[in-house]
Amino acid sequence: MVLEFRDIINIFKENDNFLILTHKSPDGDTLGTGFALCYFLRNMGKKANVVNSDSFPDRYSFMYEEYTPQEFDIQYVIAVDIADPQLIGSGLAQYQQEGTVDLCIDHHISNKAFAKQTYVDAKASAAALIMYQIFRYSGMEISDIIAKCLYTGIATDTGCFKYENTTPAAHIACAELMAYNIDFSVVNRKMFDVKSRGRIAVEQTVISKMEYFFDGKCSMIVLTKKLMEECGVDPAEFDGLASIPLSVEGVRIGITVKERHENVYKISVRTTEEIDASAFCQQFNGGGHIRAAGCEIHGSLDEVKAKLLEEVGKVCG
Repeated sequence: MVLEFRDIINIFKENDNFLILTHKSPDGDTLGTGFALCYFLRNMGKKANVVNSDSFPDRYSFMYEEYTPQEFDIQYVIAVDIADPQLIGSGLAQYQQEGTVDLCIDHHISNKAFAKQTYVDAKASAAALIMYQIFRYSGMEISDIIAKCLYTGIATDTGCFKYENTTPAAHIACAELMAYNIDFSVVNRKMFDVKSRGRIAVEQTVISKMEYFFDGKCSMIVLTKKLMEECGVDPAEFDGLASIPLSVEGVRIGITVKERHENVYKISVRTTEEIDASAFCQQFNGGGHIRAAGCEIHGSLDEVKAKLLEEVGKVCG
């Protein structure tokens, strides 16, 4: 069965006690979509909570300042902006099992259809855009906090509307959301312009240690646990660094290697129009978007780098 918006609205109406899953290392889209859905369901008279394997980062606190978890027995589980059950994270490992997620709403072409029912629009700039379209279709009220969450999700996943995934639909949706009382200029400044002193120190460190390969067509930054400890800042300051390697002139593929555990590395890939980031990461059982994707590779740091550079050579050699 191919889900349509009316089917999703009926799911909202016919069920109660919703648990909303957002992906580990949460970004503005998964949290914006998750909290917007939570507030929307509560406005319908339903009970709903948002959960994450990691904590909710402080930089997104404006989305959850009005949020208080409710007590209830979970009846229906929805995953938002999650293409792979492994992205749910170890803190919510019970929902990585087959048959535990009832509905997934996502915009990643690499979605593995792990939920009982899935709605994927790979052409949508963000999961938050899909959710906005669902809410608009319902004809129900969208509150200011819902509008702020949705705007944040779309703005962050499009890089403040400069990434290739930005569409007319994204611009139109955000133009409509700006009509609400959402302080969009404050949101944009907080998301894109303001950095803590710790974050500035982190960026200085990783830029000074950036490596280049294949005549400068590939750049790579490596975040080991040792380096992160030496920086002496909150671990959250190391999120969202993936755009830095691609910002260098002449680079076609930028890779961020982040140590998660011993011999386990999270890989974030950003590319220019010559390279498909999702296809690159699929070589390592990952995926994502054409220009932004990720995966996880096990092994020593030298082994991980060697595996990555072998594949880079196929697209940049």
